[in-house]
Amino acid sequence: MFVLARALTYATLFVGFLLVFLPARILDGFGLRAPADIGLLQYAGLLLTAAGGALALSCILAFVVVGKGTPAPFDPPRRLVVRGPYRWVRNPMYLGAGAALLGAALYCQAVPLLAYAVLFLAAMHLLVRAYEEPALRNTFGPDYEAYCHRVGRWWPRLPG
Repeated sequence: MFVLARALTYATLFVGFLLVFLPARILDGFGLRAPADIGLLQYAGLLLTAAGGALALSCILAFVVVGKGTPAPFDPPRRLVVRGPYRWVRNPMYLGAGAALLGAALYCQAVPLLAYAVLFLAAMHLLVRAYEEPALRNTFGPDYEAYCHRVGRWWPRLPG
């Protein structure tokens, strides 16, 4: 239960800062507001945001239940997580967060939020390549290597 509390605390800080606070500051900085009328773009944005949030939440739960750790780099999973969304792609948590940002940009019809979402995903790619993958190789060795051969970093691999 303590692992879950830690994971939810770290995730709340991550989500609160990168996915709520900074986007709100971007909107304010450009004088943008959510549209007064809800149309097709807003419904699509809400759906994408909800799907991204659900994906990220399922990743956090996989880290807790399977990995016995949290998404925080200073409190990582103790076991390699290859179940749940990690079965299909190696970085679903970042994809979920990116989808949530893209959904917010769509909802608000805000190009600055779209730019932020693209920068966020680019930064996560650099983080994954420069820090996470080497750390996982050092921690989990051949198990992680085999996982990398089976599962794509950002795109699911089709069997066969």
